[in-house]
Amino acid sequence: MSDIIIAEFMDEKPLEALRARFDVCFDPTLVDDRARLLDSLTAACGLIVRNRSQVDVELLDAAPSLKAVGRLGVGLDNIDLEACAARGIRVLPATGANDVAVAEYVIAAALMLHRGAYTSSATVAAGHWPRSALIGREVAGQTMALAGFGGIARQVAARASAFGMRVIAHDPNISDDDSCWRDHNVAPVAFDTLLAEADVLSLHVPLISATRHLIDAEALRQMKTSAVLINSARGGVVDDIALAAALRGGTIAAAAIDVFEHEPLPADSAYAGIDNVLLTPHIAGVTEQSNQRVSQVTVDNMLRALSEATT
Repeated sequence: MSDIIIAEFMDEKPLEALRARFDVCFDPTLVDDRARLLDSLTAACGLIVRNRSQVDVELLDAAPSLKAVGRLGVGLDNIDLEACAARGIRVLPATGANDVAVAEYVIAAALMLHRGAYTSSATVAAGHWPRSALIGREVAGQTMALAGFGGIARQVAARASAFGMRVIAHDPNISDDDSCWRDHNVAPVAFDTLLAEADVLSLHVPLISATRHLIDAEALRQMKTSAVLINSARGGVVDDIALAAALRGGTIAAAAIDVFEHEPLPADSAYAGIDNVLLTPHIAGVTEQSNQRVSQVTVDNMLRALSEATT
C-alpha cells in the first residue's frame, strides 16, 4: 500500500521530491471511484485532493494512519476540518498559489460581460453584422464591489484600479481601520451598500453557514439592473435558482459563474437556455502556471508536515 495518495490532477514535476522519500500513488481517477479511494488509504500517511474528493468521517475512518491532507487550492468546504482536528490530521491549503489566476479570470469576465461582443464570432462568420446590437459598456469609471477582501480579492482590486475602476469591499472579519484598506485604495462598506453600488460584484468568501446563499433573491433585488455578478469563490454562496430567475427577469444584467452547488451541472440545470450568463467548469484558479505553483506548494506543505509528524 502507498504512503501518499493523490486522488485528483496536479502537475507531476513536484512529485519527484515526494517519490524520493515515500511510496506515492498518483491516480486522478480515484476521485470518481470512492470505494477504490477508500481502499487505497489503509496505510496512507498523506492524502492530496482538489475540491471534488470528500474528506469526511467515512474517508478518515478508512485512513487510520493519515497525518496530513494537502489541498490543491484554498477552499476547504470538502474537508471535515473538525474531524481532521480531532484526529490530529493537518489540513494544508495551497494559500496564495492561484490568486493571480482567479484575479485575471474575474477581470476578464467583467470585461466580457460589460462589452458583450465576444460571443458573436459565429454570427459574424455567417455574414451577419449586428454592430448596433453589440455596443457594450466600459468598466473604467465603474464600481468593482468585492464580497470578501482576502488575498484573491486584493489581487482583483489592484487590477480593477488599473482599469480605472473605483473599488469597494465588504469583509466582516477586517476592521474598518485596518491598514489594508488604505494600502489597496479600497473603501470598506456595509454589505447592503456593496450590493447597491456594485457595477461588478465579485465574490471572494469561503462556503460556511454564514455565506451559504449569501447572494439570494433578496440580495439580487438590491443590485442595479445594469450590474453583473461574478462567482469564482464557491458554489453554494450563490442561490443558483434565484440567480437564474434574476437573469431571465432582468433583475441584473449578466453573470459569470465558475462554481456551482452541484458539479458538474446537470443538463437541465437552472441556467439552461439563458443567454446572459457565462458558465465555466470550476477553472478560474487553474492555469498552466497556477497548476505548477499550487502543486509545488502542496508538495512542499506535505513534506514539511510529514517531517514534523515524525520528529
